[in-house]
Amino acid sequence: MNKLYGKTVFITGATKGIGRSCALAYAEKGSNLILTARSSDLLDSLKEELIRKYGIKVFTLVLDVTKSSDVEEKIKSLPESFKKIDILINNAGLALGVDKVYLASPTDIDTVVDTNIKGMLYISSAIIPLMLKNDSGHVVNIGSIAGDCAYAGGAIYCATKAAVKTFSDGLRIDLVDTKIRVTNIKPGLVETEFSKVRFKGDLEKAKNTYKGIEALTPNDVADVVIYATNLPENVQLTEIAMTPNHQADGRTVHRDK
Repeated sequence: MNKLYGKTVFITGATKGIGRSCALAYAEKGSNLILTARSSDLLDSLKEELIRKYGIKVFTLVLDVTKSSDVEEKIKSLPESFKKIDILINNAGLALGVDKVYLASPTDIDTVVDTNIKGMLYISSAIIPLMLKNDSGHVVNIGSIAGDCAYAGGAIYCATKAAVKTFSDGLRIDLVDTKIRVTNIKPGLVETEFSKVRFKGDLEKAKNTYKGIEALTPNDVADVVIYATNLPENVQLTEIAMTPNHQADGRTVHRDK
């Protein structure tokens, strides 16, 4: 069963990690893609790769999701052929540092909140009206099990992922009289550049995040996203939590010594 062929999928944070894996997975299914990121070079490279391998249509937007005016302007600029967006993947997100809340810099707080919450809101607010015109669509928000319970050093990030959950729930309520579905995907440990960003380039600390456990891969998460969005239109998976084996929740991990 492949209901994704010919669909148009919009992915934020598309050039790395989960976003890139989603782009590749949808391209393999024959979906056309709108890819956003802040790096034009990485976007151009990914676009070339996807067209070469899969022969799909790809449109790229150099976009900062934290800037509402930029989001509005860029989405309005989409060609008519790309304005029927079937699936939105709100993937852009990050964490910075593991400081106690009162030690975190205001700049880091703003960056995490603006990206993880405001960016999701700005993108959703710009794209959902396009979906409503067709009374169809699927919004997938990449949350985290960190949104279910806080852990030491992660209060700000956990709070933003709790916001992803409650936003997803509220959006689902707002859209209950439409055919638009809303799914919150909540991974546990996923080995990407996430920890490298969190520790601001300290590769040793980033590596230790995944030491002693076989973490999820971005492809694992993409597989679940594909599954959720490939189901019959009457089936709505509201929330999917996923962890690697040996991780029970955001606080409990068994690591091999």
